[in-house]
Amino acid sequence: VQLVESGGGSVQAGGSLRLSCAASGRTFSELGLGWFRQAPGKAREFVAAFSRIGGSPFYADSVKGRFTISRDNAKSTLYLQMNSLKPEDTAVYYCAATTDFDSRRARWPYWGQGTQVTVSS
Repeated sequence: VQLVESGGGSVQAGGSLRLSCAASGRTFSELGLGWFRQAPGKAREFVAAFSRIGGSPFYADSVKGRFTISRDNAKSTLYLQMNSLKPEDTAVYYCAATTDFDSRRARWPYWGQGTQVTVSS
């Protein structure tokens, strides 16, 4: 599975960005998909994900109500709409994929290269 992110950039606090992740190499609808991020000096953390088994997406508490994950199976693309951005959202954002059925307990063997998001106050 190959994953390529795009859409990062710099924005002021309160602004919005939309990240995209184009996937190839596997039937897109058979993948669990998620977004993670890593801020400087911090461990990578979960942001949002869909499970392969379906159902509603789930989010980290820190982004709930501000970020929306979506997927377009016809375009094999995953999205992350980020609204009301805060300086603490500054990080490299990564798209990840899994063939495990439940993304809440998944191993994530496939990763994109990451895209930088910088939010200034």
